Amino acid sequence: MSSLEKGLYMSSISTSRKRKTNKRKPGRFRFPVIIEKDRSGYFAACPALQGCYTQGDSYEEALQNIEEAISLHVEDRIENGEQIPISEEISFTTVEVRI
Repeated sequence: MSSLEKGLYMSSISTSRKRKTNKRKPGRFRFPVIIEKDRSGYFAACPALQGCYTQGDSYEEALQNIEEAISLHVEDRIENGEQIPISEEISFTTVEVRI
């Protein structure tokens, strides 16, 4: 089982999260990120931007990499005239599942 699969079993993002889109011109944006440690390093993801994830050997490297990934993702959306999703509310919790 990969670290991503483990993370999906062990933690979840609330599905009641509210999401808006940002129609502003380019500027500063704030996005939630999740950084998870596993055996091979750190996995980082931005739940507000589907498909925006990365990894790193250290926490700091993963954080730096996700910042770069988010910047590239947002720049691409802006260049293509797409809206930027903004999370107003996000909940992070742990769940236990029985298998």
